[in-house]
Amino acid sequence: MLRKYSTHRTHSDNLKLGGLTAFSAGMVNVISVIVFFAFTSNITGHFAVFAQEIAKGNWFQAAVVILWILLFFFGSFTSNFLIIHGNTYIGRYLSHAVPLILEVLCLLIVGIYLQNFYKESLQETEFLVGLLLFAMGLQNGLTASISNSAVKTTHLTGLTTDLAIALSMLTKKHYRKDRKVIEKIQLLSSIMFFYVLGGVITGLFYSTVENYTFYIVCFVLTIIILYDYYKLSILKYNHKRYFILKRNKVDHNKRSTENVFCTEN
Repeated sequence: MLRKYSTHRTHSDNLKLGGLTAFSAGMVNVISVIVFFAFTSNITGHFAVFAQEIAKGNWFQAAVVILWILLFFFGSFTSNFLIIHGNTYIGRYLSHAVPLILEVLCLLIVGIYLQNFYKESLQETEFLVGLLLFAMGLQNGLTASISNSAVKTTHLTGLTTDLAIALSMLTKKHYRKDRKVIEKIQLLSSIMFFYVLGGVITGLFYSTVENYTFYIVCFVLTIIILYDYYKLSILKYNHKRYFILKRNKVDHNKRSTENVFCTEN
């Protein structure tokens, strides 16, 4: 899911990455609405709030909202920065995994703080909402960067538009057999489904698991990270085994040739 980049990714890679990250984003967005009464997986509404606060002359609140927007922006910036620069120093897989690791750390901080320290003050809420927006920026920047913008999972506005356009193309016969159009519809539908599923599950079970929801999201993201680690470990093992077998075969042939030469002498 993480080790491949841009056009080297398969449809299956994008489906798995899109579904799991959309599921986690849906969970985060719903729990942030429940706990903080604020959306954190997208910033469209925050631009409207920012404009409203400016119109009212609430400069401090406008500054807080623009800071939230900048945190989402900085999260996306950080993801792509790590991807394009980290590949040279730590390899493709790690440069793709680090943004998710940072996201997990942000979610753990929020979950632990809510369980042990949260006093429901406005300052605490503003800080935790900002941290969640940064985490969602990290995730959206990662998925968009490595998939050549095919996978965006923290909000559904553009996705809904793209899905509507793709479905409208099916009204023409020759597009119904176009593999790229069909795969795009499958990907967008999958992201939408898992985003909603994550939100529904959070809404149904928050009263039971409460702030442990953040740990569940961390578990889902950890699966994404470890999946590729496992796949790379298997590939390295098979690669190493292949060269060992090849070397043993060469040594065996060499000994056989030497034995034949000695017998002839």
